Amino acid sequence: MPNLIVKLYSVFFKYQQKHLLQTLSLSSLTQKPTNSFGVSSRPHESIAASNPSFTDGVATKDIHVDPISSLSLRIFLPDTAITSTLPSTHDYGGYLPPPGKFHRKLPVMLQFHGGGFVSGSNESVGNDAFCRRIAKLCDVIVVAVGYRLAPETKYPGAFEDGFKVLNWLAKQANLAACGRLDSQSHIFDSFGASMVEPWLAAHGDPSRCVLLGVSSGANIADYLARRAVEAGKLLDPVKVVAQVLMFPFFIGSTPTHSEVKLANSYFYDKAMCKLAWKLFLPKEQFSLDHPAANPLTAGRQPPLKYMPPTLTIVAEHDFMRDRAISYSEELRKVNVDAPVLDYKDTVHEFATLDVLLNTPQARVCAEDVTIWVKKYISLKGHEFSY
Repeated sequence: MPNLIVKLYSVFFKYQQKHLLQTLSLSSLTQKPTNSFGVSSRPHESIAASNPSFTDGVATKDIHVDPISSLSLRIFLPDTAITSTLPSTHDYGGYLPPPGKFHRKLPVMLQFHGGGFVSGSNESVGNDAFCRRIAKLCDVIVVAVGYRLAPETKYPGAFEDGFKVLNWLAKQANLAACGRLDSQSHIFDSFGASMVEPWLAAHGDPSRCVLLGVSSGANIADYLARRAVEAGKLLDPVKVVAQVLMFPFFIGSTPTHSEVKLANSYFYDKAMCKLAWKLFLPKEQFSLDHPAANPLTAGRQPPLKYMPPTLTIVAEHDFMRDRAISYSEELRKVNVDAPVLDYKDTVHEFATLDVLLNTPQARVCAEDVTIWVKKYISLKGHEFSY
């Protein structure tokens, strides 16, 4: 069983989250939908400031990639990308890759936070700490996506935000390649600002791209894996080589054993989950068997055999665990590498919540993810480029 601290924090978390869900439900009934700009965080979230200088081995920066929405990114660059003493060239006190030098290339991981589609943030204290840990352990550039939240932005908003970032990553790689053809040239957008993100241009290798989603973010990651399969070479040079689904926010109309036995489980219970889906899905599309909610809905495309290797993380005391396990089993039936890591005495999001990040289970989980991910991001070709 979870310890006393986890149980007490679960009570507090559920009270806060239920209040938020009820408030958002009332506001969605009385207010007209907002414009497409949306929101990507809530006022109650504790936010960690970005720091473009290397702190504890990782530098971070925030960027906005869509002028007509609140979609934002936080980039986590580990200092292992720097092959020598930190250059004197700095950008507002932070790291700026020197031109005309060899740069170490790292895989890119797109990370999607949890929060039931209605809360959470890519800049939250917990998400920032988790992404720092993963960037250091996996030796990757983590791009944490601040997608638009519901009910201000209904489905498919958050999912399309994810695909927009995947396309943006491909665009960045192609712009960086154009820039390398002429080291004296710079590429600008219509406002005169440089369009090339320097950290990704110097150090990112999008041909080794991993998707990692937490809770509702896992649903987004799985959607993107499917879209990447369908897009094929249209996303070149981006190649999704693997995905990690941590405590997926899956549900369905026919209850699984865990959905019955653990309906009132810690942190997210079944009633809260249903309410979150009602806030996320348009009223006319609401169904617990919606393709966004149930990965085993008949007719989902592409066929499962084309999906990338998929690691699934589940917790013993999470009511959503059985459906995630079933999805993994279906992937293995068609010869996709799809292991399940099941952690005893743990709860939903045990490896990513800020108050649980320093528990032994959270640390072990991050290390286990690292071991599996490194199988698919091992170096291909040259590690350095101009």
